[in-house]
Amino acid sequence: MLTIHAADLLVSGDPKRPSVPGGAVLVDGRECVAAGPYEELAAAHPSARVRRWPGLLTPGLVNRYGPELLEGAYHPDPREAGELGGEPLTGEALAALPMTDARWGASARRGVQRMLAHGTVAVAGDLWRPAVMDAVRRAGLSVEERFHAPEGPPSLDPLAGRDLVAAILMPLFPGAGMPATFTVFDVPDEETLAAKGASHCVVTVIEGKLVYRSR
Repeated sequence: MLTIHAADLLVSGDPKRPSVPGGAVLVDGRECVAAGPYEELAAAHPSARVRRWPGLLTPGLVNRYGPELLEGAYHPDPREAGELGGEPLTGEALAALPMTDARWGASARRGVQRMLAHGTVAVAGDLWRPAVMDAVRRAGLSVEERFHAPEGPPSLDPLAGRDLVAAILMPLFPGAGMPATFTVFDVPDEETLAAKGASHCVVTVIEGKLVYRSR
């Protein structure tokens, strides 16, 4: 089924391509086959299902802190909030927990969900725990190579310390084999996104599958 994802502003991620007000992408299964003004795509494909999202549609983002957030931190279950709080545990707090493979896997699944809620479609860095790798794979995230540990404290926000172009997995170049992988932020433009960060994500799509939706 053809689906048109429309937003207030479409950003391809390629600095040479201008943003498209009232832009949209056309998705056929797992692939992104066209992008441009919504009116043009809708006129050319009148039978396509339409999903409208508020804000800025961009390529999906890469979180640089894969190992640090998924294998060097424990994401508490909401039922543990009274005892452990709601933020990821690291260092001595993590060392004090009796961690098993099952617990690492559950933590990684919760961590991945938090990443998806920040527009993340890939993580960078080597992962070696099978339970963590399984959680990442099942969510559809790809694992990208990194050549050195990134500076700064680990953050769930892929935009922390860098701009949108540096954070995207790949620009949106619709065509044969281009995966329909993108995200939408409830902000009016790139400047506001840079100021507010990726926590304003409203939807994340990986290869045509809606893997996160805030509303």
